[in-house]
Amino acid sequence: MPNRLLPPLALVAALLIGAATPARAAEEPDLIFKRSTVFKWLSPNDKLATYGLDDPDVEGVACHFTVPEKGGFKGWIGVAEEVSDISLACRQTGPVRFKEKFEQGEDMFKRRRSLFFKKMQIVRGCDVKRNVLVYMVYSDRIIEGSPKNSTSSVPIMPWGNSDQVQKCADFVER
Repeated sequence: MPNRLLPPLALVAALLIGAATPARAAEEPDLIFKRSTVFKWLSPNDKLATYGLDDPDVEGVACHFTVPEKGGFKGWIGVAEEVSDISLACRQTGPVRFKEKFEQGEDMFKRRRSLFFKKMQIVRGCDVKRNVLVYMVYSDRIIEGSPKNSTSSVPIMPWGNSDQVQKCADFVER
């Protein structure tokens, strides 16, 4: 008699291994600061944490995002599922130089927000008409995503004495 339980177990094992694999990221974001939001007596407090991240494919653009971090014992051992409330602000920090072509809505950064199935993503696009980079942060789950999101725009402007301004349309894959 064939074992009908083996294929579902193999699928679950594959999902767990895939979920445990770190998301592709050019670098880890820099922690700027944290503030406690909920006091816990015997375990770490709930916090808001603000991070900074340079766009790995667009020189001269940096983003900052703030995420809630669960405290308590589940947060302490890393099994708490984080909420999807994430804010985002991106700015031009120097002359903009594109390192390579990119697709509209391409991932710029990913980070897991739960032990298995939830992740936060920052994606990048180009508003061709206005020559503006557009960044969006959201979180998703394999089964059920979240409509909570935040968007930030970075108009590409001249920097310093240079009048040279790159057009993001020239770097969007078509």
